[in-house]
Amino acid sequence: MQQYIEERILELANYTIMTRATVRETASKYGISKSTVHKDLQDRLPVLNPNLYHGVNEILMLNKSERHIRGGLATRNKYMCQSKCG
Repeated sequence: MQQYIEERILELANYTIMTRATVRETASKYGISKSTVHKDLQDRLPVLNPNLYHGVNEILMLNKSERHIRGGLATRNKYMCQSKCG
């Protein structure tokens, strides 16, 4: 694996752990695709640093279990704004 990819993976992992960010938030922060973030954290990180992977994986699984709630809130906020703003 190339050095810059390893550095990116570790930076993404540390950011995810420190902020408990979602894949989408992490991708937005670093200006890369969600697919790249997911590939780095799920496939490449376990090979590079298994201990760090366990911490990241806990956060990713928590975010996955809560995504339906965030989606519902986003939809609610969208329609609340449309009724007030429009």
